[in-house]
Amino acid sequence: MSGNATTKLVFHFARLLRREAPLAALSVPRAALMDELRGKSVALVGNARSLAERDEGAEIDAADLVIRINRAPMPASRTHGTRTGWLALATSIDAADLDRVAPDRILWMSHKRKRLPWRVAVSPGFYLHPLADWARLHEEMGAPPTTGLMMIDLLAQSALGTLRLHGFDFFASQSLTGSRRADQVPHDFAAERAFVEALMVRDPRVSQAGA
Repeated sequence: MSGNATTKLVFHFARLLRREAPLAALSVPRAALMDELRGKSVALVGNARSLAERDEGAEIDAADLVIRINRAPMPASRTHGTRTGWLALATSIDAADLDRVAPDRILWMSHKRKRLPWRVAVSPGFYLHPLADWARLHEEMGAPPTTGLMMIDLLAQSALGTLRLHGFDFFASQSLTGSRRADQVPHDFAAERAFVEALMVRDPRVSQAGA
Protein backbone atom coordinates (compact mmCIF):
# COMPACT_ATOMS: atom_id res chain seq x y z
CA MET A 1 0.00 0.00 0.00
CA SER A 2 1.37 3.43 -0.96
CA GLY A 3 2.06 6.12 1.61
CA ASN A 4 -0.81 8.25 0.34
CA ALA A 5 -3.23 5.32 0.50
CA THR A 6 -2.11 4.57 4.05
CA THR A 7 -2.59 8.20 5.08
CA LYS A 8 -6.04 8.20 3.53
CA LEU A 9 -6.99 5.01 5.37
CA VAL A 10 -5.78 6.45 8.68
CA PHE A 11 -7.78 9.60 7.97
CA HIS A 12 -11.02 7.72 7.34
CA PHE A 13 -10.63 5.59 10.45
CA ALA A 14 -9.80 8.64 12.57
CA ARG A 15 -12.82 10.48 11.23
CA LEU A 16 -15.10 7.50 11.83
CA LEU A 17 -13.81 6.82 15.34
CA ARG A 18 -13.56 10.50 16.30
CA ARG A 19 -9.84 10.31 16.95
CA GLU A 20 -8.67 13.90 16.97
CA ALA A 21 -4.89 13.48 16.97
CA PRO A 22 -4.51 11.92 13.49
CA LEU A 23 -6.77 14.60 12.00
CA ALA A 24 -4.93 17.40 13.79
CA ALA A 25 -1.65 16.02 12.42
CA LEU A 26 -2.83 17.02 8.92
CA SER A 27 -3.27 20.65 10.01
CA VAL A 28 -0.77 23.46 9.95
CA PRO A 29 -0.22 24.92 13.43
CA ARG A 30 -2.18 27.98 14.47
CA ALA A 31 1.09 29.88 14.53
CA ALA A 32 1.26 29.59 10.74
CA LEU A 33 -2.06 31.43 10.45
CA MET A 34 -1.00 34.05 12.97
CA ASP A 35 2.21 34.70 11.05
CA GLU A 36 0.32 35.11 7.79
CA LEU A 37 -2.15 37.54 9.38
CA ARG A 38 0.40 39.80 11.04
CA GLY A 39 -0.12 43.41 9.97
CA LYS A 40 -2.54 42.50 7.17
CA SER A 41 -5.78 44.19 6.19
CA VAL A 42 -8.40 41.42 6.15
CA ALA A 43 -11.83 41.36 4.52
CA LEU A 44 -14.10 38.69 5.99
CA VAL A 45 -17.04 38.14 3.64
CA GLY A 46 -20.26 36.72 5.07
CA ASN A 47 -23.15 35.34 3.07
CA ALA A 48 -25.97 37.73 3.97
CA ARG A 49 -28.36 38.43 1.10
CA SER A 50 -28.10 42.12 1.86
CA LEU A 51 -24.53 42.20 0.54
CA ALA A 52 -25.87 41.52 -2.97
CA GLU A 53 -27.46 44.99 -2.80
CA ARG A 54 -24.24 46.82 -1.92
CA ASP A 55 -21.21 48.01 -3.90
CA GLU A 56 -18.48 46.55 -1.70
CA GLY A 57 -16.63 44.36 -4.20
CA ALA A 58 -13.78 46.77 -4.88
CA GLU A 59 -13.18 47.31 -1.17
CA ILE A 60 -13.19 43.56 -0.55
CA ASP A 61 -10.66 42.89 -3.30
CA ALA A 62 -8.42 45.72 -2.06
CA ALA A 63 -7.74 43.91 1.24
CA ASP A 64 -4.44 42.09 1.72
CA LEU A 65 -6.36 38.91 2.54
CA VAL A 66 -9.93 38.02 1.57
CA ILE A 67 -11.62 35.29 3.60
CA ARG A 68 -14.93 33.76 2.54
CA ILE A 69 -17.30 31.40 4.32
CA ASN A 70 -18.73 27.98 3.44
CA ARG A 71 -20.05 27.88 -0.15
CA ALA A 72 -18.91 31.49 -0.65
CA PRO A 73 -21.51 32.82 -3.12
CA MET A 74 -20.16 35.56 -5.38
CA PRO A 75 -23.10 36.67 -7.53
CA ALA A 76 -21.31 39.76 -8.87
CA SER A 77 -17.84 41.24 -8.62
CA ARG A 78 -19.43 44.64 -7.91
CA THR A 79 -20.95 43.36 -4.68
CA HIS A 80 -18.67 40.52 -3.57
CA GLY A 81 -15.34 40.99 -5.32
CA THR A 82 -13.48 38.12 -6.94
CA ARG A 83 -10.51 37.18 -4.76
CA THR A 84 -10.35 34.41 -2.17
CA GLY A 85 -7.34 33.79 0.02
CA TRP A 86 -8.86 31.61 2.74
CA LEU A 87 -12.09 29.64 2.81
CA ALA A 88 -13.58 29.00 6.27
CA LEU A 89 -15.61 25.83 5.87
CA ALA A 90 -18.09 24.09 8.16
CA THR A 91 -20.32 22.33 5.67
CA SER A 92 -20.08 20.10 2.65
CA ILE A 93 -18.96 21.69 -0.60
CA ASP A 94 -18.99 20.08 -4.00
CA ALA A 95 -15.98 19.98 -6.30
CA ALA A 96 -17.44 22.56 -8.67
CA ASP A 97 -17.90 25.14 -5.90
CA LEU A 98 -14.47 24.44 -4.46
CA ASP A 99 -12.89 24.88 -7.89
CA ARG A 100 -14.90 28.08 -8.42
CA VAL A 101 -13.78 29.62 -5.13
CA ALA A 102 -10.21 28.33 -5.55
CA PRO A 103 -8.92 29.33 -2.10
CA ASP A 104 -5.23 29.36 -1.23
CA ARG A 105 -6.03 27.83 2.17
CA ILE A 106 -9.03 25.98 3.64
CA LEU A 107 -9.90 26.11 7.32
CA TRP A 108 -12.23 23.41 8.68
CA MET A 109 -14.15 25.19 11.44
CA SER A 110 -16.84 22.62 12.24
CA HIS A 111 -16.73 20.38 15.30
CA LYS A 112 -18.34 17.71 13.11
CA ARG A 113 -15.20 15.92 12.01
CA LYS A 114 -17.14 13.19 10.17
CA ARG A 115 -18.07 15.77 7.54
CA LEU A 116 -14.46 16.72 6.83
CA PRO A 117 -13.69 15.75 3.20
CA TRP A 118 -10.39 14.08 2.33
CA ARG A 119 -9.76 16.61 -0.43
CA VAL A 120 -10.04 19.42 2.10
CA ALA A 121 -7.88 17.71 4.72
CA VAL A 122 -4.96 17.27 2.33
CA SER A 123 -5.25 20.66 0.63
CA PRO A 124 -2.24 23.01 0.86
CA GLY A 125 -2.13 24.92 4.14
CA PHE A 126 -5.12 23.05 5.62
CA TYR A 127 -6.09 24.17 9.14
CA LEU A 128 -8.25 22.25 11.60
CA HIS A 129 -9.93 24.53 14.13
CA PRO A 130 -9.61 23.11 17.66
CA LEU A 131 -12.69 21.63 19.30
CA ALA A 132 -11.97 23.64 22.45
CA ASP A 133 -12.48 26.92 20.60
CA TRP A 134 -15.84 25.77 19.26
CA ALA A 135 -16.88 24.61 22.75
CA ARG A 136 -15.86 27.93 24.35
CA LEU A 137 -17.99 29.95 21.93
CA HIS A 138 -20.87 27.49 22.23
CA GLU A 139 -20.90 28.05 25.98
CA GLU A 140 -20.64 31.83 25.62
CA MET A 141 -23.40 32.08 22.98
CA GLY A 142 -25.62 29.43 24.52
CA ALA A 143 -25.89 27.93 21.03
CA PRO A 144 -23.62 26.54 18.31
CA PRO A 145 -21.49 29.38 16.90
CA THR A 146 -21.69 30.22 13.21
CA THR A 147 -18.66 29.82 10.98
CA GLY A 148 -18.51 33.60 10.70
CA LEU A 149 -18.37 34.12 14.44
CA MET A 150 -15.65 31.50 14.84
CA MET A 151 -13.59 33.27 12.20
CA ILE A 152 -14.10 36.69 13.78
CA ASP A 153 -13.02 35.27 17.13
CA LEU A 154 -9.94 33.62 15.61
CA LEU A 155 -8.91 36.68 13.61
CA ALA A 156 -9.29 39.00 16.59
CA GLN A 157 -6.71 36.90 18.45
CA SER A 158 -4.10 37.64 15.79
CA ALA A 159 -1.85 40.65 15.20
CA LEU A 160 -3.65 41.61 11.98
CA GLY A 161 -3.78 45.23 10.98
CA THR A 162 -7.50 45.65 10.30
CA LEU A 163 -10.52 43.39 10.03
CA ARG A 164 -13.42 44.61 7.89
CA LEU A 165 -16.69 42.64 7.96
CA HIS A 166 -18.79 42.44 4.81
CA GLY A 167 -22.12 40.64 4.47
CA PHE A 168 -22.80 40.26 8.18
CA ASP A 169 -26.32 41.29 9.19
CA PHE A 170 -26.85 38.41 11.63
CA PHE A 171 -29.52 36.76 9.49
CA ALA A 172 -31.72 39.85 9.16
CA SER A 173 -31.77 39.20 5.41
CA GLN A 174 -31.20 35.42 5.54
CA SER A 175 -28.39 33.75 3.61
CA LEU A 176 -27.56 33.72 -0.07
CA THR A 177 -27.00 29.96 0.19
CA GLY A 178 -30.37 28.90 1.61
CA SER A 179 -33.98 29.78 2.35
CA ARG A 180 -34.14 29.08 6.08
CA ARG A 181 -35.13 31.83 8.51
CA ALA A 182 -33.23 32.67 11.68
CA ASP A 183 -35.66 30.62 13.77
CA GLN A 184 -34.97 27.57 11.60
CA VAL A 185 -31.24 27.38 12.28
CA PRO A 186 -29.56 26.47 15.60
CA HIS A 187 -27.64 29.71 16.14
CA ASP A 188 -28.33 32.67 18.44
CA PHE A 189 -27.90 35.65 16.14
CA ALA A 190 -28.77 38.22 18.81
CA ALA A 191 -25.97 36.87 20.99
CA GLU A 192 -23.56 36.86 18.05
CA ARG A 193 -24.45 40.46 17.14
CA ALA A 194 -23.81 41.51 20.76
CA PHE A 195 -20.47 39.67 20.72
CA VAL A 196 -19.33 41.43 17.54
CA GLU A 197 -20.56 44.85 18.63
CA ALA A 198 -18.70 44.51 21.94
CA LEU A 199 -15.58 43.41 20.07
CA MET A 200 -15.72 46.47 17.80
CA VAL A 201 -15.98 48.74 20.83
CA ARG A 202 -12.89 47.32 22.51
CA ASP A 203 -10.84 46.58 19.39
CA PRO A 204 -10.59 49.50 16.92
CA ARG A 205 -9.05 47.23 14.29
CA VAL A 206 -12.45 45.59 13.73
CA SER A 207 -15.18 47.38 11.76
CA GLN A 208 -18.28 46.56 9.77
CA ALA A 209 -18.82 47.80 6.22
CA GLY A 210 -21.97 49.84 5.83
CA ALA A 211 -22.31 50.48 9.55
